[in-house]
Formats: sequence, structure tokens, C-alpha cells
Amino acid sequence: MATPSKKLKKADSTAHPELEAKDFDEETQKALEEIDSCQNEIEALNEQASEEILKVEQKFNQQRKPHFEKRANIICKIPHFWTTAFTNHPDLSSLLEEPEEDCFNYLTIIDVEEFEDIKSGYRLKFYFSENPYFENVVLTKEFQLGNSGAPISSCIPIKWKEDMDLTHTNEPTCTRTGRKRQLDQRSFFTWYNDHSDPTSDSIAEIIKDDLWHNPLQYFLVPDVEVGNGIDDDEDGDDVSLPEEDDGEIEEVPLVEQSEVDQAPTQDEEPDD
Repeated sequence: MATPSKKLKKADSTAHPELEAKDFDEETQKALEEIDSCQNEIEALNEQASEEILKVEQKFNQQRKPHFEKRANIICKIPHFWTTAFTNHPDLSSLLEEPEEDCFNYLTIIDVEEFEDIKSGYRLKFYFSENPYFENVVLTKEFQLGNSGAPISSCIPIKWKEDMDLTHTNEPTCTRTGRKRQLDQRSFFTWYNDHSDPTSDSIAEIIKDDLWHNPLQYFLVPDVEVGNGIDDDEDGDDVSLPEEDDGEIEEVPLVEQSEVDQAPTQDEEPDD
């Protein structure tokens, strides 16, 4: 008599939907349940490891904080540091065109504040000196988990000065490549005000995890128009030639072939 088959009950049907619809013999069923039990133990350890990693990250965030503050004070001594770092960054340079770039010249400090519970979110803070564009001393954009558990973002409203709102423009601006930037393309300030998709805000992630962690590498990006210290021409075949003498060129008389034939060789002596 055949042993009645059973379905796997403990397996996660969402992770393994194919197991829910299959029947297994008793030996296979027992093995699968043991595997599922091991998997549950592994997942529990993974969750514990994640909690421990967060604790370590929080610890080192506190240790890094004074170094970031010291670096910020030094950066303030370098004019247009953040403008240069932004415009040299391959993924952020398109955010800054005139007059956004001019406004960014007043940016003195970028700071990232992780929440005490790192998983719950962070803040991006942009400090500006007095400028002709807005009244704010600091612009803050915040990312956190909402009541539903989904990420949401918010920001401090920008108090634009009269006729200086950089998010309102009637004409497309000209990019460094000479092309017209479309009106719907984001600038830094339109990104700042945009909260439509905080789950996949790549700009915020780049600023937090890349630019802010090491802005010096982008500030020091070499001029791409100069390669290895050599100024090449368009064809790359510029060869340095010796300069010609300013004096007149002395003409050398041509020697007739008959004179060459009649000239004595090295072994012959001329006739007396």
C-alpha cells in the first residue's frame, strides 16, 4: 500500500510558491521541513546580525562626526569648493546650470545627519551664506519612514527673494555642452522640492553616500582638456620644428653630372 503523500506546510509559499502545489512522499516531506527549520534559524541569525551591524555603524558614526565637522570648517576656507565638486561629479553636474551654479557659489557646508535609528532615515543639510536668491541660512531635506512603513521625504520651504525663484523659468537654460536644457529637467532646486518618489531618489543617495563622504576627489578632478600636461593640437601631430634663420638663404650652385663624372676618385691622382 502506498504511503499517503503530504504537502509541505512550513515552507514559505511566497518564497517558494512551487512547493505549495506539489505533493511529496513522507521521506521528502520530512527532509523539506528540516530544511525549512534550518532556514528559519538562518534568517533569525541574519536579523540578529543586521541589528549588531547597525549598532556598530551608530558607534562609528559618532566617532566620524568630529572629523566631518573639522573638514567642514576647512572647506569653508576654499571659495566655491562645493560648486566645483558638484560640477565635476558625473552624476550631479547636470543639476547645476546658470543661474543655479551662481547660487551654489554661496553654499558653504553640506552635512548629513543619520537618525539615531539608522533604518528610520536621514537629513541632508545645505548651509548658505547671505545671498541674493533666498533668505534661508540652511536648506534641509529629510527622508524617513512614514506611518505605513514606506519612505517619505519633506523639506524646509525655500524663502525666495522677489523675482529670484530659480524653480520658475520661462526659457530653457544653456548647458555646458551648448544644448538647451528642457524645462522639465530637474535642477538642484526642483529636486529639492520634489517628493514624488523618495523610494528611488538616486540624487539624495549619491549626495549622502558618495559626494559627502569624499568631496575632495571631485574637487580635484583634473581638467579633461589637458592630458598629461601636454597641450595637443586637434590632430595630435604637432611636431616642433627648428626655427629658420632670419638671414638670407645662401644658394648652392648645382653641379653638372659631367663634372661629377670627371672628378677624380679617391684612388686616382689628378693629372699635373
